[in-house]
Amino acid sequence: MPPKILTLWRNRFHFSETQILIGMSLLVGLGTGLGALLFIFLIETCRDFFFNYSELVLSTYMGEFKFWVLFIPMLGGLLVGPIVYKFAAEARGHGVPEVMAAVALKGGIIRPRVALAKTIASAICIGSGGSAGREGPIVQIGSAIGSSLGQAFHMSPERIRILVGCGAAAGISAVFNAPIAGVIFSLEIILGDFAIKTFSPVLISSVVASIVSRSILGNHPAFDIPSYSLVSIWEIPLYMLLGVGCGAVAVAFTRTLSFFEDFFGKLKISPVLKPALGGLILGSLGLYFPQVFSDGYETIKLTLYGNMILWVMAVLIFLKILATSLTLGSGNSGGIFAPSLFIGAVAGGSFGYLAHYLFPGATATAGAYALVGMAALVGGTTHAPITAILIIFEMTNDYRIILPLMVAVVVSTLVARRLFKPSIYTIKLIKRGIHLKEGKDASILRVHRVSDVMRKDLDPIPPATPLAAILDKVEKTRNTSLLVMDENSRFWGTIDFQDILGVITQHTLDYLVVAKDLAVPTDPVVFENDNLEDALEGFALKGQKFLPVFKSRQDREIVGILHQEDLLRFYNTRLLESPRTSE
Repeated sequence: MPPKILTLWRNRFHFSETQILIGMSLLVGLGTGLGALLFIFLIETCRDFFFNYSELVLSTYMGEFKFWVLFIPMLGGLLVGPIVYKFAAEARGHGVPEVMAAVALKGGIIRPRVALAKTIASAICIGSGGSAGREGPIVQIGSAIGSSLGQAFHMSPERIRILVGCGAAAGISAVFNAPIAGVIFSLEIILGDFAIKTFSPVLISSVVASIVSRSILGNHPAFDIPSYSLVSIWEIPLYMLLGVGCGAVAVAFTRTLSFFEDFFGKLKISPVLKPALGGLILGSLGLYFPQVFSDGYETIKLTLYGNMILWVMAVLIFLKILATSLTLGSGNSGGIFAPSLFIGAVAGGSFGYLAHYLFPGATATAGAYALVGMAALVGGTTHAPITAILIIFEMTNDYRIILPLMVAVVVSTLVARRLFKPSIYTIKLIKRGIHLKEGKDASILRVHRVSDVMRKDLDPIPPATPLAAILDKVEKTRNTSLLVMDENSRFWGTIDFQDILGVITQHTLDYLVVAKDLAVPTDPVVFENDNLEDALEGFALKGQKFLPVFKSRQDREIVGILHQEDLLRFYNTRLLESPRTSE
């Protein structure tokens, strides 16, 4: 059995837990890299079957009839429906929210069958013209590989989560030839953790997966673009304005996708047929605007070279949003990253065309704005600006336009968050009552109050307590922080062991320094009716291990003490008790 083999290796070769995790990350990177190659091959095979072979057969036996393209996405949906609704429901949609939920709620547990289902369903969907990309599927595929490996060797939930992050990073790295962006995507979006113990194995997996893909596909950027740079300093305000526009478009994309998910969810037909219905409507759009089919990389390349007509780009902004929402909202399988690049490219290209027309001597051509728009739209939809900046940089291998790209991404992300707080990844989870924050379900903290966790045994010390008595108190209670209160329950502040260090060796001060001299007023403070999420932020701001709890903002009576360790223990207990962990 694998766990016995793991124990044997650990005992025989004296491997540490860290070394074992590093070894596992190598395997996850290798497996995900090979899985990414298989996934790409299947997409191309399905695309050739649906749009070349089937068209040839139909033309031979049925005669020339271009309207057959109307039914190709529907046929793909008919094949995808049974896979995602009967075999693995997690494979439905763009996949990343399911991985985030597994990390936050299930200890990283993902069923092994998800990798197989996602690979086949997404390849069929994208190959048959579904408006989706490779990012979501390969993240879910890699994460399932990492989770399955961790489960096979009976690793702890913490390490399984890290292996899930390894798979996500490896997937992005292999598919987009973007190893750095893969790491940041995993840490910023999936895990919400930049600690070195997490960073190292995730980095190794990303590098290994990139080596695997480059050895077969070659080392070249996803988009070979002209040389673009900042023409004039006066372009910066224009790029900021582009960021505002992309932020608004990103929110429109997020909300439209969410609307169609709800619409198809309430539709009174068999769930197995919903992807086919979405595909049929998509086919009607693609009949006149075939650019909306699949990932749209060819259209993106034309836009980056400035070879697209203005009105076509403007129309495609809305049609691609609609096409992607129909595809993924109906239950088809694919990612939202490629559609985000597409929408950003045509939005940026449209803006750049007008900017260059109005200010020809001080602005770059439309292609430069299309490139920046891609990153800005990704930042606005995912709320992950670092990932957006790095992945566009690695996909184009061009550093010269990094400054306007950074400006536009930051502005777009801020605008999108201001207009609509959830990201395109978290909105789906929020509708299920899951509020993730830094990889954790914040909804558990939001529904419980400080009074549920606080300790009521205050045991304060009077303000006149001399230093010698304070040290004696610390020694007896083993507490490094104390409350200072007088007989009228007036709160003077807290004394931390760090506050005592400056005078602890000066024994002449034992009876000259008293508690009120050392007491530090506590800010922020918490109240018994505050929710635990606000209290946790208070700990982060203050950096203390405990905070005094006041009755209310009007009544400054201290009613308890909230310890950080109690709060975290309470959260972990409720997390294990949550029914979502068994879904």
